[in-house]
Amino acid sequence: MTTREIEIARFLAAHGYSSWNAAPLAGDASSRRYQRLTSQTGDSAVLMDWPPVDGGDTSPFAELAEYLRALGVSAPAILAQDHAQGLLLIEDLGDALFTEVIAGDPTMELPLYEAAVDLLVRLHDAKVPDLPSLEPRIMADMTALAFSEYRHTILGDTADHIRTQFEQRFEAVLRDHLDGDMVFVHRDFHAQNLLWLPERQSIAKVGVIDFQDAKAGHRAYDLVSLLQDARRDVPAGVEIQMIDHYIRKTGVDESRFRSAYAVIGVQRNMRILGIFARLSQQFGKHHYIDLVPRVWDHFERGLSHPALASVAEELLSALPAPTLEAMERLRA
Repeated sequence: MTTREIEIARFLAAHGYSSWNAAPLAGDASSRRYQRLTSQTGDSAVLMDWPPVDGGDTSPFAELAEYLRALGVSAPAILAQDHAQGLLLIEDLGDALFTEVIAGDPTMELPLYEAAVDLLVRLHDAKVPDLPSLEPRIMADMTALAFSEYRHTILGDTADHIRTQFEQRFEAVLRDHLDGDMVFVHRDFHAQNLLWLPERQSIAKVGVIDFQDAKAGHRAYDLVSLLQDARRDVPAGVEIQMIDHYIRKTGVDESRFRSAYAVIGVQRNMRILGIFARLSQQFGKHHYIDLVPRVWDHFERGLSHPALASVAEELLSALPAPTLEAMERLRA
């Protein structure tokens, strides 16, 4: 057994799970690893393995899980924890990811997305925990990955002078269009991090995972994450209906909200382009490049909004479209 396997075995034994069978679960883009533990009687739990030596910190997940559960949100219950070792044992919310449910029954797409938006409405009514804020300066800085990773991989340079000038102008755009109170922002609120739990009631029907990187930010952020999904095509009609649904349920200023949605969409999709390029180049996760054309479509569509008029032309000149040649370089 490796040192890590011994640490895990000790953790499970200390909490009464040493006899449970373990099977790996699909992970995400991070260094976190997951196992489903199953007892002989059919009970199950999930082990999160995120060693501190790999940059892991399991405490935010545990703290935010408790915050969400106190609001009636179906975040996993924490069954056991050892933050010093980077180990968590959490409630198993099952396998009914939104992506899987919709694939099995396309008629569920609209009700599932509506349930997710209703959950966001509830979250945005709640008091925000003490979290770092996604301020305009920070959000502008986060777009740098589109130059340093995405552009650099395709064209071989980072266009630092263009990037610096863009970030300054884009920060001004963000300040002009992102106003209102800060809310809880999951940051990866999309169909592969949401589970359908129809036996539960109200907002608890939507299970939520992968929220450890939550921040305080604008209320449009998670709606962008949900409806401009990098991993699946959300029909334009569903996107339109869900934005309308959110506006009706919250009473936010429609014009201001739609502008913020467009601006955040461009910011978020620029960052994703850079992240996917880095995952391919540095970690050999080339399958993320298959998602780049969809992300580019979201990015390009967002730039057509009048709120982005001051930076649209510059960005489309600075960032190369994902042509076949560009995609090959991103995968190389």
